[in-house]
Amino acid sequence: MIAVIAKLPVQAEKKDEALAAVKKLMAEVAKEAGTISYTLNIDDKEPNTLVFMERYQDKAALSAHSATPHFKEFMEKAMAFAAGEPEIKVLNEVESI
Repeated sequence: MIAVIAKLPVQAEKKDEALAAVKKLMAEVAKEAGTISYTLNIDDKEPNTLVFMERYQDKAALSAHSATPHFKEFMEKAMAFAAGEPEIKVLNEVESI
């Protein structure tokens, strides 16, 4: 399996816009084959950084996710509310419960 941790800093005054865009994105991601889980998280110490924790069956599922129209649309919208470049780590999942 493949795990992804993606951090997206957002402008404080546009956080609600960002959250609305994420909600729309997640509704579509839920329909993707090969996506096991996709969560949005916020650390109290960094409230304006959206942290996505994602799990995919394999690299092909991750590639398919990245190529979807809804993901591309989200990334275009993100340019309006992002406060910097996203930080993305792709990991090989060794074990899970």
